[in-house]
Amino acid sequence: MNTILQRINQHLHDTGMPETLFGRRAAGDPRLVGDLRNGREPRPEMVAKIEAFIARQEQAR
Repeated sequence: MNTILQRINQHLHDTGMPETLFGRRAAGDPRLVGDLRNGREPRPEMVAKIEAFIARQEQAR
């Protein structure tokens, strides 16, 4: 499992956010998490976008 997927899974666990909502809010793609679990490799820009979304969510808590 890649690092970004681990980070996403931890965020989903910590917040209780559904994976489709996460994908929609983080990247405008409700299938993002499922696709990553099925082997999709995100580009560096997407990883940065996801990391920034998680960071904003963590700051808001």
